[in-house]
Amino acid sequence: MKTETRTLAFSAFMALLIGCAGITATLASNSQAILLDGLFNLIYFSVALVTIKVSKLASRPDSESYPFGYSYFESLVNLCKGLLILGVSIFALVDALVALLSGGREIAAGLAVIYALFATLACSLTAWVMHRSQRYTASPLIAADKLNWIVNSVISAAVLAAFCLVVLLEQLNLNTLVPYIDSVLVIAVVVLCLGVPVRMASQALKELLNKTPEEAIAAPVRDAISQALAETHTQEVRVRMVRPGRLLYVMVHVVLPDEGVTTSLTAQDELRARIDEQVRRCYAPVVCDVVFTADTLWAAPSCGLLIERHA
Repeated sequence: MKTETRTLAFSAFMALLIGCAGITATLASNSQAILLDGLFNLIYFSVALVTIKVSKLASRPDSESYPFGYSYFESLVNLCKGLLILGVSIFALVDALVALLSGGREIAAGLAVIYALFATLACSLTAWVMHRSQRYTASPLIAADKLNWIVNSVISAAVLAAFCLVVLLEQLNLNTLVPYIDSVLVIAVVVLCLGVPVRMASQALKELLNKTPEEAIAAPVRDAISQALAETHTQEVRVRMVRPGRLLYVMVHVVLPDEGVTTSLTAQDELRARIDEQVRRCYAPVVCDVVFTADTLWAAPSCGLLIERHA
């Protein structure tokens, strides 16, 4: 799929399909592992509907109501995804521990195996579609969805392996172990995959708090700005950048001498265009604001309070 909206719509449809199948299979198999998978996908489906709306907003320019654009909505959606997944995981973990301490839970292994096989194939297919779509669109929403479906595929494969083990144990008449497998499986899956929603929510929260993006993005941008200003006499250059969602916002304060060839607006616009061009070679989409001044005060870090000027 070559468009972001179609890819996200496909992801939402698959989440709804697997979620409904999971809830139906839970009623017949009594498996909490399947219930966890079904709830996870139904919750993800509800968030996916919002994600599709946000993907359309993110491509719009800024407006009077949102003067810095809509990219922060992407970070907000990814934060909600991470927190929802984390909440469902913790709920499932507590429930599995209670079941384990109370003697386990009997499940219908045959139906559980069929569902787990279906879920593994469906999740793997969706993860592959997300991966293919990244060739055509650099979207943090699709990247987050891809990570979700990869984790979901691993979880479903682990559930399939565990339910196959239940069938094997029943064939070997080791029925005393069977009631505990479902609870142990849920605990193992949650513990192993808990880092994924934590990292997703943590990254999104950093973006919402305007933290500088990771050095893999920030360092090449700084180098590009230095290269663009290499032949210009500057007294000081300060670079600030944030990356809400897919958009990189770069603010450059360039302190110039009081006199020189760069004092005219035409010369400064040429410098501004050169900086913007160099930065776009490193990252896009990007908004690059370049401010020229002859006073270091206007480039210095500020908390927004009035600063007394010294003579």
